[in-house]
Amino acid sequence: MKIQSRFKEYEVIFEDNKVFLRDLVSKPNSEIVVDKNVYELYKDCFEEIPSERLFVVEATEKNKVVDTALDICERITEIPAKRNATLISIGGGIIQDITGFVANVTYRGINWIFVPTTLLAACDSCIGGKTSLNYKKYKNLLGTFYPPDEIHICSEMFHTLTERDFKSGLGEVVKFNIMAGQNGLKNIEDNIEGLLERKPQIVDQFVHSSLSFKKKFIEVDEFDKGERIKLNFAHTFGHAIEVVTEYEIPHGTAVAIGMIMANSISEKRGLISSDVVNRSEKVLLEVIDIDSNLLDKPLEEYMKAIRKDKKQVSESLTAVLISHYGEKGELSVVHDVTEQEIDYAINYFKKLYRA
Repeated sequence: MKIQSRFKEYEVIFEDNKVFLRDLVSKPNSEIVVDKNVYELYKDCFEEIPSERLFVVEATEKNKVVDTALDICERITEIPAKRNATLISIGGGIIQDITGFVANVTYRGINWIFVPTTLLAACDSCIGGKTSLNYKKYKNLLGTFYPPDEIHICSEMFHTLTERDFKSGLGEVVKFNIMAGQNGLKNIEDNIEGLLERKPQIVDQFVHSSLSFKKKFIEVDEFDKGERIKLNFAHTFGHAIEVVTEYEIPHGTAVAIGMIMANSISEKRGLISSDVVNRSEKVLLEVIDIDSNLLDKPLEEYMKAIRKDKKQVSESLTAVLISHYGEKGELSVVHDVTEQEIDYAINYFKKLYRA
C-alpha cells in the first residue's frame, strides 16, 4: 500500500513473519529505537547491534517528552552519514510519536522506518504523519507532520499483546467500520468474534481495510484542516475520558466508549436510528473492558478536559457526530454541543455498561 504525502510517497509493507526484523535492524548508518517491552520479547533480534546504535525506551506518557527526543537526536549526530542516517523505530504509538518528531527535526528531516507492534498503531496512527510530544501537564502540545519512509506491519507481533492493549486497538478498528456505513457495520458484526480470537487472516484483513479507509481522508487533507477532522469521531469524548481517568483507560478503549457517547447524542438529536445505535453498541461493548468506577468524576472535570482539547476552536463545544446513516456514514463537525448533552452522554454510557 502506498500513501501520497506532501512530503513524499511512502509505503506500508505487510510482513508474513518477524524474520524481516533481523535484516531491517542490520541496516547501515541507522539508529534503532525500540520499546522496552518489545526489546525483552524479541531480544534475539537485537543481539548483534552495538549498544551505541540501540536506544531502548520505556513507552510511557512520562517519557514522551522533549528530553527523550533530544537524547535520541544526540545519538544520531554520532552517525557519520549525518543526513543520510536512518532512524528505525519499533513499538507502538508512543514510540512513533517520539521518533517521528526526532526524524523530522534532526537535520531538518532524515530517513525514518517504523515498525508498529501494537494493533492500535498498525491500524491507525502509523499513517498520516502526526507526531506529538507532551509538555508539562499538556498532552500532545508539541508536534509536527512527518510520515515514515517505510512502515512494516507484522500481525504475528500482535499475539504477545495483552488483552487490554489488543482490545484498545480493536476500538479504532470498530470506529472505522461504523464510520463506513451499513456495509462496514455489518462487516464488523460478522467478524468481531474472529478479531477477538486474533485469527491472523481476519486481523490482517481489518488492519488493511482500516488503513485503506483512513488513506482516503489523509491524502485529501493531510494537515487536518477539513475532511480529516472527521476521523476524530468520538475523540472529543475519548480524550476527555483519558484525561479524567489519568490514562487508566487506554486510547482505543476510550474512543470506543466515546462512540457510544457520541451516538447517544446523535440519536437524541434525531440524526440516527435506534437500530444503528443498538447494533453499534453491541459490537463496541465486546471491546470495552473497564472498571466503570473510573468514570465517576464530576462533570466539571470532563468539561475542563474537553475545553482544553486541541479540537476546540471557540467557546462553543465542538465534536464530530454521525449526522446521517445509510449505505455510507455521514459525519459532521458540530460546534453546538451543550454541557447538558455531555452530561447525558456520560450517564447514558455508565447506565448501559453497568446494566
